[in-house]
Amino acid sequence: MTTGELPAEVRDAVVRVAQTARLLVAMDFDGTMSPLVSRAEDARPLPAAAAALEALSALEGTTAALVSGRALASLRAVASPPAQALLVGSHGAEVWLGPDSPALSLTPAQEQALTRARQAVDSAVAAFPGTAAEQKPAGVVLHYRRASAQDGQSAVAQVRAGLADSPGVFVSEGKMVLEISVVKANKGESLAMLRATTGATAVVFVGDDVTDEHGFAALGPGDLGIKVGPGETAAAYRIDSPAQVPAVLELLVAARS
Repeated sequence: MTTGELPAEVRDAVVRVAQTARLLVAMDFDGTMSPLVSRAEDARPLPAAAAALEALSALEGTTAALVSGRALASLRAVASPPAQALLVGSHGAEVWLGPDSPALSLTPAQEQALTRARQAVDSAVAAFPGTAAEQKPAGVVLHYRRASAQDGQSAVAQVRAGLADSPGVFVSEGKMVLEISVVKANKGESLAMLRATTGATAVVFVGDDVTDEHGFAALGPGDLGIKVGPGETAAAYRIDSPAQVPAVLELLVAARS
């Protein structure tokens, strides 16, 4: 199979879902639209994937969306999303559905919990080389992709221990990251919201990470979930790498044009 070639069963599933009246195409970003990189700020979408998502966003009866763990500001900076695309950041804590979308607002209790979470991550970053903190409006992320295996796991353990008795703090793990949020949200809830908002009759969701499993689990019989890369998944279909994502999007464009 060549780099961009799709398995026959994936091609057939893409063509089937493309026949729906109103299609929502929701894409994870890191590891999906963009290959994974050591520094989050260096990520960029594969040019062919970006072009195909732009084309999809312009089609009648089709809505394109990026559903990411990144903060919205970070997602906009690296993804350069289509102007018509809907955006979900911080795993659902931040949402942009248009110019009238309200900004995220935290309660005093959430602000206090966020301070505790940031202190716990900052302490671990100071102690373990190769780790880094990423700040979000409703959370903080411990990155340990550039740390040794021992230091990375020690940093995770320290943060978890430091937040064990902290109310209002929600912790989850992704690929070489530990996510801490003070807003309980996930990609499954985000897809349900986007489906209701757009009136979609079918949803395509493509993602690669553990946090994308909430999204795959929220899909119905007429939807299409595609897992990028290895690992257990609730998605019905799989492709090998982000290099095949442009082919998925290009086939959707062709089938709906």
